Amino acid sequence: MSTGRLYGVGLGPGDPELLTIRAARLIGAADVVAFHAAQHGRSVARGVAAPYLREGQIEELLVYPVTTETTDHPGGYQGAIDEFYESAAARLAAHLDAGRDVVVLAEGDPFFYGSYMHMHKRLAHRYPTEVVPGVTSVSGAAAAVGRPLVERDEVLTVLPGTLGADALAERLAATDSAAVLKLGRTFPEVREAFDRAGLLDRALYVERATTGRQRTMPLADVDPASVPYFSLALLPSPLTSGAPPLYRPGAGDGHGGEVVVVGLGPGSRNWTTPEAADALAAADVLVGYGPYLDRVPPNPRQERHPSDNRVEAERAAHALRLAHSGRRVAVVSSGDPGVFAMAAAVLEVAGRPEFAGVRVRVVPGLTAAQAVAARVGAPLGHDFCVLSLSDVLKPWDVVVDRLRHASAADLVIAIYNPRSKHRPHQLGEAQKVLLENRSADTVVVVGRDVGGPEEQLTVTTLGDLDPATVDMRCLVLVGSSQTRVGPAGAVWTPRTYPA
Repeated sequence: MSTGRLYGVGLGPGDPELLTIRAARLIGAADVVAFHAAQHGRSVARGVAAPYLREGQIEELLVYPVTTETTDHPGGYQGAIDEFYESAAARLAAHLDAGRDVVVLAEGDPFFYGSYMHMHKRLAHRYPTEVVPGVTSVSGAAAAVGRPLVERDEVLTVLPGTLGADALAERLAATDSAAVLKLGRTFPEVREAFDRAGLLDRALYVERATTGRQRTMPLADVDPASVPYFSLALLPSPLTSGAPPLYRPGAGDGHGGEVVVVGLGPGSRNWTTPEAADALAAADVLVGYGPYLDRVPPNPRQERHPSDNRVEAERAAHALRLAHSGRRVAVVSSGDPGVFAMAAAVLEVAGRPEFAGVRVRVVPGLTAAQAVAARVGAPLGHDFCVLSLSDVLKPWDVVVDRLRHASAADLVIAIYNPRSKHRPHQLGEAQKVLLENRSADTVVVVGRDVGGPEEQLTVTTLGDLDPATVDMRCLVLVGSSQTRVGPAGAVWTPRTYPA
């Protein structure tokens, strides 16, 4: 007859819902369930596993002969414990020899300061064995206090409280983060060790993590007489020891919120960078010009606040107010948010006293000029400038003067906002200004809805450009004297310039 199978099953730190699916299944299917207890006979492990036990299972209660008591055993404490483990292993071996599967319950993880390992050392070489890992008390405690244990290349040290104050202090002083287990009667020395290492003000105390009797507080505030065995001292990552409270939407205290100004790129979702996509996904609120917001896939978790294209300052203020209340806000721009878009508007408004302390971050995007240039070749291969024909925020005389100087400098010019319903004449006027210094044969590229479903590209000349064919969805590239059109239609500006 074949033997039974031995399972060391981790139960996690205390909450029965933190068992793994495999652990719960094996507990319910086992012929024999074994668990340890102190002299009082109450097993913490059995209490955690109780929801998964079934009627008819054989239960093996393994009671320690000593825990913290004295003993008259000839071999002392260690002799009494070794004799107990041998006896317990023999009891489990009898079941295994009879073909019965045996699950040995272990709080936390079976191989992390667990009692199961003593059965494993005595039985695993004789019977088919499987160990099912569990969530450790260290992980449960870190989750309970909401503090990361380690970040980046920091070192976590796990220590037993039984080491004594001198050894503990030395090791605590040499590590970034630590967890000290097995408190109870060792607590006074553990506290002293943290004090000696100069770390007492950073240390936290966690008792019965993840259970209904969980208790957390600064280690310095703990009454030593109240400390049970199932508790630990935690030294979280120094990178987060002074961190603000966990983010809570709508907290109203200015903590946790920020404004991220995000560039979507000029058209296709393929032109939205991973960084921009991540910023959009992390946001609680999306703010922006309606058609640009429509390009962001809807998420029912997020609020969306569309607005008209001519209310940049109001939109920026609205986003900053939301961030000041603790929300994570993404302000959406087409192209790059720093190029004739929302980044400057948000930063201008963020300078007001009422928004002091609100974080603003800008995530770049592919610009319309880059996208149009790439579609036709490399017209921006040499020096170029970027101009907007809009005179909403600057006088038209300034626009004309800049066009004239850029043209005289023989720069390639990328023209944004070339022609709208409110200013249909300005592109024609700009064309005349450019022809003062540029040949009528100067290469011109008009890109419309580049990256979008209605993409159109036109390669023409400055003399033949028809302003009536251009609208606000277009970007116009005016070449320099050196810009060329190749036999296959590619447009480029050479990297060298004649002497």
